[in-house]
Amino acid sequence: MAKSAFAIASHPDDIEFMMLGTLLRLKELGYEIHYMTIADGSLGSEVYDAEELARIRREEAMNSAKLMGAVYHESIVHDLEVFYNSESLAKVVAEIRKVEPEIVLTHGPYDYMEDHVNAGRLAVSAAFCKGMKNFRNVTEPIVRNDVAVYHSLPLSLKDQLNKPVIPDVFVDVTSVIQKKRECLNCHRSQKEWLDASQGLDAYLDDMQQRCEAMGRLSGFCRFAEGWIRHNPIGFCAEDFDPLAVIARPAAK
Repeated sequence: MAKSAFAIASHPDDIEFMMLGTLLRLKELGYEIHYMTIADGSLGSEVYDAEELARIRREEAMNSAKLMGAVYHESIVHDLEVFYNSESLAKVVAEIRKVEPEIVLTHGPYDYMEDHVNAGRLAVSAAFCKGMKNFRNVTEPIVRNDVAVYHSLPLSLKDQLNKPVIPDVFVDVTSVIQKKRECLNCHRSQKEWLDASQGLDAYLDDMQQRCEAMGRLSGFCRFAEGWIRHNPIGFCAEDFDPLAVIARPAAK
């Protein structure tokens, strides 16, 4: 069975902005890649009502997942209802057990937005609980594989207190930056909204500029995504670091 990598983010387009390049690089290595946003994106518009927008953004996310060659997983809550509670955790545990990922990519605890922080907390705890036999309200069988968790950079590249977040390692995404743009472009409702308010292709250019900033910080490539590895205790062996095959620290 192919190794798998699971990106678990908060809102539709979060994966495309800060995680997709790494996911695509892993796919090139033979990983089966999986895509899940905890929230449905239902608040991100001044044009559509919440129900219609959730439908639109689900379709956009599914199109993006198809374009990148990822397995799509359904959202479980509305925007700004991403809470760390037993109901949501059980749903994410179920998905983790189905996928049995070797790598989980998610938001960090330092992120600027509460939905992002809580999505990351759910992903981390779900990875931790995947082998707990007595975990309640999950029917999927337990799995006991090693899993390494990595936290992405915030969209702002700064934490809640407006201080820069410096990654441990960088993944060169120069070879897949165009595919990142194409996948992000699937999120038409968001692109059109920002095109009207900020200028043509501002949405796509903003993503690319953030990757370019990470590339400069890395010191070894033009476009990069930055990552911070989660403490491995309870998840995997200390030396289990599968992202290391494509990640490297900043150039000295």
